Amino acid sequence: MSAPNATDRGADGTVGKALNILDQVAEFGHPVRFSELLAISEHPKATLYRLVQTLTNQAMLAYDEDRQTYSPGMRLVRLAHSAWRQSSLAPIARPFIDELAHNVQETIHLAQLDRGQVLYVDKRSASQPLEMFSQAGKIGPGFCTGVGKAMIAFLDQDAQDDAIRRQAFLSHTPTTLASADALRAELGEIRRDGIAFDREEHEPGIICIAAPILAATGRVIGALSITTSTQRQSLDGLLPHRPILLKTASEISTAAETWQFPS
Repeated sequence: MSAPNATDRGADGTVGKALNILDQVAEFGHPVRFSELLAISEHPKATLYRLVQTLTNQAMLAYDEDRQTYSPGMRLVRLAHSAWRQSSLAPIARPFIDELAHNVQETIHLAQLDRGQVLYVDKRSASQPLEMFSQAGKIGPGFCTGVGKAMIAFLDQDAQDDAIRRQAFLSHTPTTLASADALRAELGEIRRDGIAFDREEHEPGIICIAAPILAATGRVIGALSITTSTQRQSLDGLLPHRPILLKTASEISTAAETWQFPS
């Protein structure tokens, strides 16, 4: 997940600073010492300590006195469960991606867009599951994943410009799109064709075909992909799955019509 920029944090005041600290603790992926937070923080030691103590007092962070480490607190767990039920596409999409995985016998990813990046909200593995980066709850780049490109392609112009601005354009593989211009050119093709591809752009040997999930108004609410490895299949070999992929995306969209998604 890309952290808010300096302007965002300044505008959001103390709340923005505290949420940024929660992001940093979560991104470590393990309980973290105060000294580790201080090493990456833009705040003076006293300010950081005050914010960390406030988050701990509010149970947003948990403090282990024996190890002297901080980790996400149980209050966050409760909020996460509530957010999963109310703001995640996963509960509504579950039966549809179960059926899709059964029919195509490949790995299925369900994703939503978070500030230009991909949030994987569900995953179904084929009978021979692949080792890959993506799993439910992980954040991936928008510019070099099939689901990311599928969603960004169908944003309105202002939102698309913002999403592109947030991309790092790191070269993960030799086929990674290297610039905003290259991404924009491909987004036009995706919008015309209705599908996107990952051509080993994020991980070597991993390819996919992806489609956006759009509300009746055309608003992007998610994306769906069929993912495999080059050892099992080719991009041309994935193309026959295009009709069932688009059908499943449409079914999820219809099922979500009565659900209030966050903007």
